[in-house]
Amino acid sequence: MYGGDEVSAIVIDLGSHTCKVGYAGEDAPKAVFPSVVGSTDQMDVDDTTSKCKLYVGSQALGFRRDHMEVFSIRCYHLLRMGSLLTGIWLTTYGIMLSEPSSNSQQQRERTAELIFEKYNVPALFLAKNAVLTSFASGRATSLVVDGGGGSTTIAPVHDGYVLQKAVASSPIGGELLTDCLLKSLESKGVMIKPRYSFKRKEIQLGVFQTVDLDFPSTTESYRLYSQRVIASDIKECVCRAPDTPYDESSYSNIPMTPYELPDGQTIEIGADRFKIPDILFNPSLIQTIPGMDNFVEIASSARGLPQMAIESINKCDVDIRRELFSSILLAGGTASMQQLKERLEKDLLEESPPAARVKVLASGNATERRFSVWIGGSILASLGSFQQTWFSKSEYEEHGVSYVQRKCP
Repeated sequence: MYGGDEVSAIVIDLGSHTCKVGYAGEDAPKAVFPSVVGSTDQMDVDDTTSKCKLYVGSQALGFRRDHMEVFSIRCYHLLRMGSLLTGIWLTTYGIMLSEPSSNSQQQRERTAELIFEKYNVPALFLAKNAVLTSFASGRATSLVVDGGGGSTTIAPVHDGYVLQKAVASSPIGGELLTDCLLKSLESKGVMIKPRYSFKRKEIQLGVFQTVDLDFPSTTESYRLYSQRVIASDIKECVCRAPDTPYDESSYSNIPMTPYELPDGQTIEIGADRFKIPDILFNPSLIQTIPGMDNFVEIASSARGLPQMAIESINKCDVDIRRELFSSILLAGGTASMQQLKERLEKDLLEESPPAARVKVLASGNATERRFSVWIGGSILASLGSFQQTWFSKSEYEEHGVSYVQRKCP
């Protein structure tokens, strides 16, 4: 309650790849847009007073502009850019905001301070991603495997709370897989032309000619962003997790799958269809991809999904391990990859204790997997009892920002 009235909630999930925003109680977010911004001005993401014009959303970013740089904005910095969401952060709405399961106390307090001071909202609630995913599936206890764009996080949830000591994370996420696919294709002579760099015209019925365009003032960051959009679509269309660990010799003669690029060129993709997804299970495969030298350290230190899951469960109390093994939830955009659920369950069955009853669960709807955090927030914030849990502006003014730890455990 706030001033005796119920506060309607806006639910915001600021993912590392995609932002989702909408009203509590609805089935899907009203707005979904990339977690990147474009700017033609000099921009410092640490400057809260920055007044530069920002371009947000797929449509705005899809239009090429001279000297426009594209920035990948982390959750905290995205919050600082008022021009992104000021239009919907009205003083009549409270905010249900998702946060990474590993968020520190300092990060939570800085977020709360920003929202109350800069946007003057009446109430706030911070909820861990894993808790919201578990809530969306109707489970109070589960092991949440969240495959995001920037990382993969595995978090055990027990009775609606994240067991912080057992959270495991890896820097291998969907965006890294996209980069691996892009570099692998380039090493085979396949150059992906960004959509702005050509135009197609019909020279006769059903026959098109592609004409290259030259825009010398295009920045490298925008070129890469445009290429990654296409490479990501290739990944989503043709890649699938292999049934068994990837082996170069076993997949050398795999049938090719065609994919038509925006410029009309049709490419054939073979072993990469299976090799790229298997990086989630065997990070050392990164070292075999030309052009990924900067990620050798990640490849040597990161662990595969099954190892991370078992490590996380083993850090939990022995009394709840059986329940966690039987309730493993897949969430996030990367979790929508074909055959990922089946492969993870198979590997866990092989590596887990004999008494464990392993069950990997995932919504049959890919959209629900992608939006599971937002959906959980929408359900939670629409409950009548939730109105009593808000961290209100009056409480912030009376108790200070540290009170967020008590109101949003």
